[in-house]
Amino acid sequence: MTKSSGITVMAITVLLALVSCSGEQKPNPMLEAKDKEFILKGISDLTQVGQLTGADSPNKTDRFGVYGTDLGSMINADDRTYFVFGDTFGERPAGMTGGGGSFWRSNTIAYATDQDPSDGISFDGMIVDELGLAKELLPSAKVDYDEMTKIPTHGLYANGALYLYYMSVNHWGDPGRWDANYASVAKSTDQGQNWTLLDNVKWPGDSNFIQVSPYKVQDGDNPPEIYFWCIPSGRFGGVQVMKVAENDVEKPAKYRYFAGTDDKGAPVWIEDPAQAKTVVEDSVGELSVVWNPYLERWLMTYLNEGNGVVIREGFTPWGPWGDKLELVSPADYPGLYAPFMNDRYTADGGKTIYFALSLWDPYNVFWFKASLIK
Repeated sequence: MTKSSGITVMAITVLLALVSCSGEQKPNPMLEAKDKEFILKGISDLTQVGQLTGADSPNKTDRFGVYGTDLGSMINADDRTYFVFGDTFGERPAGMTGGGGSFWRSNTIAYATDQDPSDGISFDGMIVDELGLAKELLPSAKVDYDEMTKIPTHGLYANGALYLYYMSVNHWGDPGRWDANYASVAKSTDQGQNWTLLDNVKWPGDSNFIQVSPYKVQDGDNPPEIYFWCIPSGRFGGVQVMKVAENDVEKPAKYRYFAGTDDKGAPVWIEDPAQAKTVVEDSVGELSVVWNPYLERWLMTYLNEGNGVVIREGFTPWGPWGDKLELVSPADYPGLYAPFMNDRYTADGGKTIYFALSLWDPYNVFWFKASLIK
């Protein structure tokens, strides 16, 4: 080797070291798709694994005074997963369909450390009152055209606390339609036993940010951010996106709203939610969004009123989003709604997904699985 070539090699080595030390990071696949083709072709092997709630479930939630309930969005916090339910009732007349019965509570929570979703989820317990019955976590007025109920839409674990996003329902209207007073957040620092309403964090009842599905994203060494996919009250609006730094979830002025992309395709985030751009134009009810490692894509599930439960893939949180594909048919499961996923509950590297699904008759939450086809 000549002296000059040795100097060249040394220079290249120093340059690589400088690049390495500069903190240059690979693109985050959650925020920048590695290719621009949709790859999800459909689903197979849809299976009802079991029942999560009710007297007929393996969890026997009637022992907590939970004979009928719905929803079932999930919050992962350390080794626990919290299952959050909506309007919950005690004993019900035989053959009753939909919400109703004794001992009405607007919201309840079960929790589990079960890591094996293949045979259902075994609850370790529920958040209970002094009598051992599932307690209402966020009390509501239960007055029609005032505050009929407080429905949790989803939650997250951040800064060592649980945050529960909810909507204050003014009135239940025609099927799939209801009016909201506002959407807001509650906080628990004692594993869900007690909750404080964060009344300073609110969205107006006529906004597109009434029902949310959050997901925490870590981009390199940057502070974690929470992305939210959001819809208005009811089941007939489209999806918009907002985000906030994990440390700022209690600061309404820190939330930012997706308003499109610039001429280089980068997302534009603004302070005014009224100027947010819709990323999925559809009739969307009870949505759920997670990152799927098998596809290396975002997955979105929701009730598409009249068409059952559908699934879409997305390149980034703001899209583009692929065509909707049938996940669960209403012909097979009448009265279905609220298909909530959790990235903790998958198999085969994410090829198999598990999700909670509510059925209006018998007004309880069930556990399903399906395989992704690409």
